[in-house]
Order: sequence, then C-alpha cells, then structure tokens
Amino acid sequence: MSIFIKSEKEISRIRRAGKIVAKTLKLIENEIVEGKSLLQLEKFCVQIIESEQGKPAFLGYRGFPGAVCISVNDEVVHGIPNGRRLKNGEIVKIDIGVYKDGVYADAAKTFPVGELPDETRRLLKVTEKALFLGIAQARAGNRISDISHQIQNYVEAQGFSVIRELGGHGVGIQLHEEPMVPNFGPPGKGSKLVPGMTLAIEPMVSLGSSRVFTDKNGWTIKTKDGKPAAHFEHTVLVTDSEPEILTIN
Repeated sequence: MSIFIKSEKEISRIRRAGKIVAKTLKLIENEIVEGKSLLQLEKFCVQIIESEQGKPAFLGYRGFPGAVCISVNDEVVHGIPNGRRLKNGEIVKIDIGVYKDGVYADAAKTFPVGELPDETRRLLKVTEKALFLGIAQARAGNRISDISHQIQNYVEAQGFSVIRELGGHGVGIQLHEEPMVPNFGPPGKGSKLVPGMTLAIEPMVSLGSSRVFTDKNGWTIKTKDGKPAAHFEHTVLVTDSEPEILTIN
C-alpha cells in the first residue's frame, strides 16, 4: 500500500475532524469520575462528535462493536465500552476516531480516576512526554524510525516498557494507512518524511513487561503481567517546518 500525501484541501478537512477529536477529549475529562460507567463515557463522546456533524470512526470498523475505544488499567487498547464502573485509583484510556467530510482524525489520552499511586501517575507523565518527543521528530527530511527511536529511548530511560506489538500509522484518507509508526527501533530507518504526510503517533507504555495478549473478546489488548499501561496519541501533519498537531485545541 502506498503512502498518501494529502492536498491542502484534504489537510483542511482532516484539521476540522481533528478539532472534533480534540474537543471530545477535552470535554470528557470532567466525566472521568468514580462510579461512571464505560457506556456512559461512550455515549457522552458520541453526543459531542455527532453535535459537530462528525461520525465515530471506530463503530463497525472491521467489526469493532464500540463507537470509541475505552480501556482500563491493564487494558492497553481496543477496550469495548460496557457497564463496568470506574473506581478510584484506576486509569482509563479514551481513544477517539472521527470521520467527517470524507477524512479521518484519531487521538487518545489516558486519564486518572481520582488519586493514583505515584508510579502510575509517573507512567502517564512519561508516556505523554514520549508522545511529544516523538512528534518533534516528525519533520520533513527525517525518517519514520527517528520518531520510533526517540520514544523508545525516553521511555526505557525512565524504567518503563514500550509495547512493541502495537504502534502508530498513517491516517487521513483512511483510518489506518501506511506507513506504520513503531514506538521502538534504531534511527534513520523507514520511509522518509515529506510535507503532506499525516501520522497518528501513539506511544503505548507499560509499567511492567512489554508482553501483551488479546482478550477472549477478540479485541482488547492487555498486558500479560496485569500491570497498568498508558496510551497517548495525536494526529500530526508533516510540514516544511514544525510538525502541526491536528488533534489539539
């Protein structure tokens, strides 16, 4: 599959879809409280997306049954919203895709529920910083693995583990496009970055081992050791100068 280089018109539409993602992730934060169910969180997200004339991109994608991915604690990604209620000390990952005007944008954030253990709180801070360090490498002339290498180096230096079986991807014309964007590897490898590429950069980081498995529901990826994992993601545009984050207010 080839890499899609987006036109100015396509970028403008992806930017609008990205604003809906950003708005949803901002507003959902106040809903992340003890006792709230995952289905309630999903409904809240859908209402915001649809109020902006967007559509939840994940609903029905390859058969996925949820409108957004909501993953708790040791669930890394692809959690299916259900009646489970949040508890104090948990972490919840909200991963949102929006389809609008023929294009896609995708982002995720990990939220604390009440007070967290110190090491879990540090996990969230490290993973989010790793995302922005990776984004800084999304510059024309660099290569995909320059993003990957920066994320891995920082995460492992902090004593955490990158989930190696999962990674980022191109996004925009399709929900998942080439190139894949791993969160580990040596620098200077992979596709050369050029203006007009749009990438979903998304470090997924575990407090313990990097090993994961797929839950019996066929979708949810969980850590094998049962330790919590964090996930942060943005859709990013490669330009002639600084990368532009399309899923941020």
